[in-house]
Amino acid sequence: MSEQNRLEWRGRLDRWRPEIRTNTAIRLGGGVLGLLAIVALVGPFVSPYDPTTQALETRLQGPSITHPLGTDALGRDVATRLVYGARVSLALAVTATTIRVAIGTAIGLLAATGGRFVDAVLMRLVDVQLAFPGLVLALVVAGVLGPSLRNVVIALSVVGWASYARVVRGSVLAIRDRPFVQSSKLYGTPRRRLVRRHLLPHVVSPVLVLATLNLGTVVLAAAGLSYLGLGAQPPTAEWGTMIAGGRNYLRSAPWLVTAPGVAIMLTVIGFNLLGDGLRDALDPDHLDDRKRQRT
Repeated sequence: MSEQNRLEWRGRLDRWRPEIRTNTAIRLGGGVLGLLAIVALVGPFVSPYDPTTQALETRLQGPSITHPLGTDALGRDVATRLVYGARVSLALAVTATTIRVAIGTAIGLLAATGGRFVDAVLMRLVDVQLAFPGLVLALVVAGVLGPSLRNVVIALSVVGWASYARVVRGSVLAIRDRPFVQSSKLYGTPRRRLVRRHLLPHVVSPVLVLATLNLGTVVLAAAGLSYLGLGAQPPTAEWGTMIAGGRNYLRSAPWLVTAPGVAIMLTVIGFNLLGDGLRDALDPDHLDDRKRQRT
């Protein structure tokens, strides 16, 4: 990265930092997700139980001092499995979203800078992908590939890149004809450098907001696929499989479903709050309004 690019990014960060620090939604969402991340990282080292070891003599025990969230039908500690499940769910969501962002950004940039024919072909491909319900298409892909966490990542990546492609294409088209881009073309700047220096910085904000909002959706979709038997397989601790394993004990042991259900709910709320806050903080019009109000 050149010195000029470093200065440009530093200026952007200096402009965003006050808004991010004072945004309530970012604080709440970041706090929830930060606590969840700490629990996922530290919890396995603190818990005295193994998430897969069965202890039938303690099966279906209610919450107690030794088992804060009770035990499941095989005597495994629910709190320990919940913590290990947080690792699996968060890693899966981040991986799938990263692949979505990479594919969608590449296609969006190519569509916006590759000419009318390339744009028409790629956008029709995006329209075809968006025409299918995302979860249904993910079910089909995961069902064809077979049940595993890797195939869940592939399925969720395949069905989610189109929205990023549209956002990136729209952002690039909005600035493609601006004077600073046209002057760079007149100076003979190579396309790769033009994209990296002038176009990519302008798509970071909308892509970051969309990715943050989509992380909660990915967590929910991954849990749904695992609940249906297409994701994590027993004895792997994963929130969707935990709900599936406890559905037959809703009346006698409701904690088996309540604990992972609440974990999924808090994670989705955290990502939604963080995404909404970032959208308000990184929106240029919003920043200008806040600056005028301060002056």
